[in-house]
Amino acid sequence: MMQVPCPSCGPRHAGEFGYVGEVTTRPDPATTTPAEWRDYLYLRRNRADWTVERWYHRMGCRRYFVIERHTVTHEFRSPS
Repeated sequence: MMQVPCPSCGPRHAGEFGYVGEVTTRPDPATTTPAEWRDYLYLRRNRADWTVERWYHRMGCRRYFVIERHTVTHEFRSPS
């Protein structure tokens, strides 16, 4: 069972949350090429290491938050 540490509610079962995805920088719409938009929308790094992610506590406080998660061990820590 994976426990996600909500900053408002404390650790809760992962089933209470919605995974929004990796935190990435949005490209500038005025200067971005179609290939850069495709990469931004569809490609993920999917590495076996620490990644910064956005989560939504849908069955609790209904807040979005950013947290770091190790993709192999599912260990969480505050983003640095």
